[in-house]
Amino acid sequence: MSLNRVILVGRLTKDPELRYTPNGVASCRFTVAVNRTFTKDGEEKQADFIQCVAWRKQAENLANFMKKGNLIGLEGRIQTGSYEGQDGKRMYTTDVVADSIQFLEPRSNGTGGSQSTSNYESRTNTGGTQQGGSQGQYGGNNNQPNYTRADEDPFANSKGPIEVSEDDLPF
Repeated sequence: MSLNRVILVGRLTKDPELRYTPNGVASCRFTVAVNRTFTKDGEEKQADFIQCVAWRKQAENLANFMKKGNLIGLEGRIQTGSYEGQDGKRMYTTDVVADSIQFLEPRSNGTGGSQSTSNYESRTNTGGTQQGGSQGQYGGNNNQPNYTRADEDPFANSKGPIEVSEDDLPF
């Protein structure tokens, strides 16, 4: 038996850029800054910058709804690869391939749209039937409020980043 699962919660280091393969498949490479949970007395917090990639609809959703600094959660797998660089040397890569992404902050781009991206989850269809990713622990009932105005946004008066403990995360 082998296991290759990664769970990350962090902030995007820049706006995600959507690209398409020659066959028309959407992809998005992005970097997530993840704070380390340990610090020595007197040291500043440290972070790891983890290279990630999303594919298909999940890549399109990430590029369309998230931007630099947004907090996201993702579950995926580590994938390694290699290629020959321009100088002829072998280059090695390590990426987290996202199977599901959750947007952990509401969109605040001022468009006044009717969709809330808080707790939105996007899943990759890896064959077979795709399971609904937005039901979560609430089943088929979507009783969560849809925040569309700034004065109704529960994070509107927040000063700085929102601290999330591991106990608060659903995964």
